[in-house]
Amino acid sequence: MNKYILLLLSVVTLITACGPQVPENYTASGEQPDIYPDYKGVMVPVNMAPLTFEMNKRAEQMVARFTSGNEELLCGGSKIQPDRDDWQRLVATGKNIGVEVYARYDGQWTKYKPFDIYVSKDSIDPYISYRLIYPSYVSYEELTISQRCLENYDESVIYDNILCSTEGESGGQCINCHNYQQYNPDRMQFHARQNMGGTLIAYDGKMTKINMKNDSILSAGVYPAWHPWLKLIVYSTNTTGQVFHITNPNKIEVFDAESDLIAYDVERNEVTNIENDTTEMEVFPFWAPDGKALYYCSAHFEYPDTIEHGAQVIRRRKEVKYNIYKKSFDPKTMEFGERELVFDAAAMGKSATLPRISPDGRWLVFAMAEYGVFHIWHRDGDLWAIDLKTNESRALNEINSKDTESYHSWSSNGKWMVFSSRRYDGEYTRPFFAHIDKDGHWSKPFELPSSDPDYHRQFMKCYNVPEFMKGPVKITPLEFMDVLKGEAVPVKYVSRLNHN
Repeated sequence: MNKYILLLLSVVTLITACGPQVPENYTASGEQPDIYPDYKGVMVPVNMAPLTFEMNKRAEQMVARFTSGNEELLCGGSKIQPDRDDWQRLVATGKNIGVEVYARYDGQWTKYKPFDIYVSKDSIDPYISYRLIYPSYVSYEELTISQRCLENYDESVIYDNILCSTEGESGGQCINCHNYQQYNPDRMQFHARQNMGGTLIAYDGKMTKINMKNDSILSAGVYPAWHPWLKLIVYSTNTTGQVFHITNPNKIEVFDAESDLIAYDVERNEVTNIENDTTEMEVFPFWAPDGKALYYCSAHFEYPDTIEHGAQVIRRRKEVKYNIYKKSFDPKTMEFGERELVFDAAAMGKSATLPRISPDGRWLVFAMAEYGVFHIWHRDGDLWAIDLKTNESRALNEINSKDTESYHSWSSNGKWMVFSSRRYDGEYTRPFFAHIDKDGHWSKPFELPSSDPDYHRQFMKCYNVPEFMKGPVKITPLEFMDVLKGEAVPVKYVSRLNHN
């Protein structure tokens, strides 16, 4: 019996000896470690996957000691990659996590000034989805709509654009603008352009491909917004183009030459115009959480009759200033009211796009830049917020960086926001998360964690249009492909929606 005990103790001693050890001899630094991603002082949800990191200047060896309450975790290696179960024991304490980092260079250890990771009891939706696309206009066919579990590192493909691509000039395809009703992965829509184009709507197990083109509307639906509970989707219809700058740091200018708003009744397969003023360019609709108001953006722009619209917008691009408007909506009669001005960005010499309202109806966050509509291509793009209780607006300096901040989405509990940022290198768009408290204070943003902290620096695609979901999309890419390869159902145009 004693032999077995001695053998067990020997094994335990061996495991302990092989694990990471805090260096005994080191030089103390008065500075915090320069790590990537920068997780120093961030706040994370209690159910987020472990935060992994490395030194920006690659270290020969690292050791990190995490402490929270009575829990302690030691991690070592050239990178710090906590195990998920160990990480969960830390966050389960409900207390902040203290982090001590040691790094070895040229055989000498340095202990850096500790920092904290703050843990919020506010959980986050377990999934996000996004388009993965190269930052180039020529490679858009090689893209996917993918989904990522935020509680671990699992990622899967919802739909692969290449599945419906064929050889030949007309064989290309582009998918965009995936959207969900109330974060429900079983109620999804996305749009395919070019080859086998159409709008695909998945609703509680039924999938339909819709041909929304009609002589009475400008184009098929492009940027969508599901009503919170009705089988109703509002789209903007857009005539979109792009040009390329030679010396401008923004590189690409994506613009609308025309755009309107339409409403599509999913159950009746009927579409109607909401706004189609030729002197206004309406875009990016979004419903108020109570379903009784539709928010959107619109820019006033008039064309001389003899000049081609696209060329005119490019020539006068800095005149294109979008304001935020809203229209009341009666869910019983399906009628929209007159438009009301919510935020006059043009009066500030600015352009506001992408209004997104928190689930409690309190905060409206939007993107703002000097001009135009696609701020993801504008380096001055920032996020702003309006307190709809007081009507006060301000730049979200806690979140913004020196580079682009753009597309953003609220979590279903309204405590977190995911947004697109190019803050690290100015080229690749990545998802960042931030927490908001009841008084409108935002935490320091943190980058989407990866199992390998260097993953995003090696990954040559952009994360586009991040959207929260309450679970994964279970329809397979091949099932989506089969529907997209089929015939599209043409919509019926009506002069007004009728709920009777």
